[in-house]
Amino acid sequence: MGRAFNMCASGKTFVGRKQFIITMNTYLFVYDLMQFCGHSWIFTNMIIRFMSFGKDSLADTFYSIGLVMRLCQLLSVLEILHILIGIDKSRFFPRFLQITERIIVLFVVINSQEEVQGKYIVCVLFFLWNLLDVVRYTYNMLARTGIYYLPLTWLNFSLCILLYPLSVLAKAFAIYVSLPYFETFGTYSIKLPLPFAFSIYFPYVLKMYLLVLFIGMCFITQNLFSERKAHLGTGNIKKKRS
Repeated sequence: MGRAFNMCASGKTFVGRKQFIITMNTYLFVYDLMQFCGHSWIFTNMIIRFMSFGKDSLADTFYSIGLVMRLCQLLSVLEILHILIGIDKSRFFPRFLQITERIIVLFVVINSQEEVQGKYIVCVLFFLWNLLDVVRYTYNMLARTGIYYLPLTWLNFSLCILLYPLSVLAKAFAIYVSLPYFETFGTYSIKLPLPFAFSIYFPYVLKMYLLVLFIGMCFITQNLFSERKAHLGTGNIKKKRS
């Protein structure tokens, strides 16, 4: 009887674990779908505006799609939580660096300086981010359902190797363009009175962050190559096809 009870308990545990996995996969699919819809809307909007208004559309990119872009980037912070609780098997540190890079550049640099928001570099940066994310979230959604389309898999793990370094250069240029405005307006610069006599000159912080940005780029690019090799190796492709 004790043996039968143990078998029943183990069976319930198995069913409960299976149900949990299905629930988490459904949640992740819905998350990926929301991100895909957001980034697809941004990407499509940028293309249509450029085809309709030409270069004039570049200057007001932030004003037309900035809100949705900020919502998508805030939502992406959940991906860090997904990795921490174990429902996403991605490596934590590379994903953490990629998300924080975007948050810092978008919210600290671009959002805080209205003069930077009208620069062409913002349009270039948004285009690169959304092109990467439309492909990535499409791949993720299909992978959640067990579908691996080889051309999409190749595109997902190859395109990022080319576009991610370009996006880092765009981020660095956006920071460089913003420096005169941070120097002029003193945004985020802090000067404490005596007896502390301590000050933080924010343009210096941004210049130091540029170094961190390029060091992080080397680390993340190496990780992207590793992921590409792991997913596009001959053995892995055969497994996904089967």
